[in-house]
Amino acid sequence: MNTVQLSLTDTLLLMLGAVLTENFIFSKFYGCCPFLGVSDKPDKAVGMGMAVTFVMTVSGAVTWAAYYFVLVPLGLEYLRTVAFILIIASLVQIIEMFLRKFVPALYSALGIYLPLITTNCAVLGAALVNIQEGYGFIPSVCYGFAAGLGFTLAIVIFAGVRAKMEFADPPRAFRGFPLTLIAAGLLAMIFSGFSGISF
Repeated sequence: MNTVQLSLTDTLLLMLGAVLTENFIFSKFYGCCPFLGVSDKPDKAVGMGMAVTFVMTVSGAVTWAAYYFVLVPLGLEYLRTVAFILIIASLVQIIEMFLRKFVPALYSALGIYLPLITTNCAVLGAALVNIQEGYGFIPSVCYGFAAGLGFTLAIVIFAGVRAKMEFADPPRAFRGFPLTLIAAGLLAMIFSGFSGISF
């Protein structure tokens, strides 16, 4: 098992990078469907962010273990994407059942976007990055958690921006979804400042 063992400092830097400089929404453009769909209300955005963070963290651990303890010994590494999607789908079903039972208001508010976590490429992307970069178990879990925090940060900030945009009076051509995309693009440009600009 050839995995990269990171020091505590390197792990913290990896996590900081996942939240800011390599934010899955604003840098990699993964998970844009729930980002644009659920960011209309801050409370829904927080709920979606927490659900995605939980799934990313747990899937980071479970997919790492499944890859190194099941797929690699059996020589089935090429099935990692399919296996990871099945694992993520199972985790989302568990969250869906939990929210339906204990937080029905949030379950109703998230609606169709909750099952969409299954196909959220940000969650799958975090699991695949862990394997491609060869991170060990602890860095994989930390990276999944930090990527989820980055997703939550992005969606909550954007929900705040969209709440303010309701009071704006833009030209007719920009009303609705066009203005939403422009605002998302401007936020992505702001986040690109964390990684610096090179000419």
